[in-house]
Amino acid sequence: MRLNRSTDIGLRVLMLAAARADDLLTIDELATSVAVPRNHLAKVVQRLQHLGLLETVRGRNGGVRIAAGASSASVGGLVRDLEGASEVVECEGDTPCPLSTAGCRLRGALRVAQEAFYVSLDPVTVGELAAPPVRQVLLTLGAFSH
Repeated sequence: MRLNRSTDIGLRVLMLAAARADDLLTIDELATSVAVPRNHLAKVVQRLQHLGLLETVRGRNGGVRIAAGASSASVGGLVRDLEGASEVVECEGDTPCPLSTAGCRLRGALRVAQEAFYVSLDPVTVGELAAPPVRQVLLTLGAFSH
């Protein structure tokens, strides 16, 4: 299974924000640390804000920070939210799979595997991903100038 790019970026942003919980981080600082275009990162940050995981502060000295309680958010639940209703394989679409009408069991088996992947992430929290010793690496990567 492969996560979409926005989910990957979202997890990395949350890890950096959790490691720097006392700091306001700018979109530019985060984009540089995560090595993604600013506009793409801004969209991901907006989605995380809507999910209640990041707080944003507007203005000249504004930025984003981890929301209260977000460190205890389940990574499995977060990945489900960010990935949406996507499946590992697409049976319908522009070119529907000819096996989908023949009682193919692949889709069902892959749904079970996908859910097992999410279930294995359910007990993991955002805070655990940013905890020491990883925290030290994140702080080095996110060594933002103030």
